[in-house]
Amino acid sequence: MSGPVGVGVIGAGVISGTYLENMTQFADLKVLFVADIDADRARAQAEKYGVPGYGSTEELLAVDEIEIVVNLTIPVLHTEIGHQIVAAGKHVWSEKPLALDHESSAALLAAADAAGVRVACAPDTVLGAGIQTAMRAIARGDIGEPLTATTLFHVPGPESWHPNPEFLFAVGAGPLFDIGPYYVTTLVHAFGAASRVSAVSSKSREVRTIGSGPRAGAEFAVEVPTHHAALISFEGGQSSQSTFSFQNAMPRNGFVEISGTEGTLVLPDPNMFDGDSMLWTFGQDEPTTLPAVGSTFGRGSGVLDLARAIRGGTAERATGALAAHVLDVLIAVSDAAEAGQPVDVTSSVPKPEPLPESWDPVAATL
Repeated sequence: MSGPVGVGVIGAGVISGTYLENMTQFADLKVLFVADIDADRARAQAEKYGVPGYGSTEELLAVDEIEIVVNLTIPVLHTEIGHQIVAAGKHVWSEKPLALDHESSAALLAAADAAGVRVACAPDTVLGAGIQTAMRAIARGDIGEPLTATTLFHVPGPESWHPNPEFLFAVGAGPLFDIGPYYVTTLVHAFGAASRVSAVSSKSREVRTIGSGPRAGAEFAVEVPTHHAALISFEGGQSSQSTFSFQNAMPRNGFVEISGTEGTLVLPDPNMFDGDSMLWTFGQDEPTTLPAVGSTFGRGSGVLDLARAIRGGTAERATGALAAHVLDVLIAVSDAAEAGQPVDVTSSVPKPEPLPESWDPVAATL
């Protein structure tokens, strides 16, 4: 086949706006349909971004021209909807996390293999200019052999700004599963697969209050820990100290520092697509700025990479296997904190190769 790859989107919530804004600018994608359980919301997003079709999930899956379906539903529905997409013979792009447990992610990947379709998964922020510039710096040896990392995500919590934040404090979310994928995916890109985890956790409050929007003042229950601190070991001998918290009054987020035998690299926020890196080397009084080079388009870049990989018969970078491994690491963090002892990570994936500087989402290549 040639020409743009047909795309449908399931889930017209907050995050769909970013996806639709970007994907409708990519010449190699053609967004054809937006589906949601709220028909009015689906119609509004379709009309806003010039998408010709809207309606139900079943109607979307019946559109033959759609080859990739972007699953933007809430985490507890990711695998259920993923199986529906696979059963319709279409490729899956899933928002993170891929699933809520190892068995569910493995079953989805197995179903996709049997059906001859692909599963890929967010986050695709790691494909942005910011993190990719850092990955190229590590690959060319700017810090020598990578050895250790420190990552911090400390915020008060999203209930202050999100109008419907309950799902972010439910099973499958919390700072570990909602934010952790950005940081752990970046670490896997830098170090390769993880092998073992130790961790502790806490929950500062059992009830939180919505701080904005039409439901401001409403209270809701917190179902999961709102702070995890983890020591992650990697197959190559590297390690990372990583914290994920919704209970810090002083925000300190977006921090990733990777050190090696020759220097230290401070990366930009892994939840963003842009940002310079700062390179420190031994004996150097001031850091060297490494300006971000590459694409600064946001979410949806991974869908484009998937589309080009499908047509080209190559492997996409944000594979379902990578997302499943990251999920296994996050589950290991949760399990280690609950058990009070280290937990092994049994899955493994190869370290992804950095994108070339010339990678251009807007270019028509198909």
